[in-house]
Amino acid sequence: MSYQPPFEITSTIVNQVSAIAGLVERLDGSPLTTSPQLRKQNRIRTIQGTLAIEGNSLTLDQVTAILNGQRVLGHPREISEVQGAIRAYEALPTWAPTSRQDLLQAHRLLMADILTNPGKLRPGGVGIYKGTQVSHVAPPAKLVPQLIGDLLDWLAATDHHPLITSSVFHYELEFIHPFVDGNGRMGRLWQTLILGQWHNLFYLLPIESLIKDQQDRYYQALEEADRAAASTGFIEFMLDIIRTALSQPSAPIDTLDSFLGDQVGDQVSDQVRQLLTLMDDRYWSTRELMAGLSLSHKPTFRKNYLNPALQAGFVVMKYPDRPRSPKQKYKRRGH
Repeated sequence: MSYQPPFEITSTIVNQVSAIAGLVERLDGSPLTTSPQLRKQNRIRTIQGTLAIEGNSLTLDQVTAILNGQRVLGHPREISEVQGAIRAYEALPTWAPTSRQDLLQAHRLLMADILTNPGKLRPGGVGIYKGTQVSHVAPPAKLVPQLIGDLLDWLAATDHHPLITSSVFHYELEFIHPFVDGNGRMGRLWQTLILGQWHNLFYLLPIESLIKDQQDRYYQALEEADRAAASTGFIEFMLDIIRTALSQPSAPIDTLDSFLGDQVGDQVSDQVRQLLTLMDDRYWSTRELMAGLSLSHKPTFRKNYLNPALQAGFVVMKYPDRPRSPKQKYKRRGH
């Protein structure tokens, strides 16, 4: 094995890998792996999340409708992006992470209706822009075949834990930027594949949805890895996301829609739906809810999640006569 991606194994990484392995063991055989409704819900969140990161504006309800074969009003490109992602994630367990052919086939399925030559490595140079500034210049196109080959060879030979190798591969693919378009969603897709080969629980986790909620941190972690010429910080970021995904409880969509009511459920925002999906039959503090949703900005949480849910009557306070109490907690109505 000649190529070695630059990164260090920090104490943070070791601790996160240990904690995640424990969570995986506890969740094995849980409703996350046995409930068809929950698997479908998380697949929808995955697809909507990975595409939203790239600017796709379709909602969870619209992605659900497309997955169910229903017609949706929206931009044709965005609908095609959803259809491509559905195809790719359905085929995901059939691919080998170290196969160049499978990598290209995945890109072909993902971008079939978007690009004229999907599944082909880019023929020219490419830069990544942040506003009007170039934030990353990818390696020359003539080097891409060799770089991808070296990365796949490393993945096949490394003895590092899949939690680490999947994060390294994710970053390295973004750095190489081997395709004209679709590199971000391919990096996230392939990390899920590598993790799924370790434990099939990861085929069911909406990791991409949590990345979307931490999108600024995601791009910052990529940029910091570029500056450091090592993916250590990005590995730590992704392990934090994965641990959150495993720690975050969920409820099947059918159960949630039953709770909301058919007509009301169609009108609920994605943010309120995420909040209600998170909550179970106990009272939650603001801090717990924000942590479960991977949010750090309290005003945004209150404006987009908590206040609409309270106003609609879906969530109740533990101390309704003292709404500003520092001990205030919340739970779903009827639980």
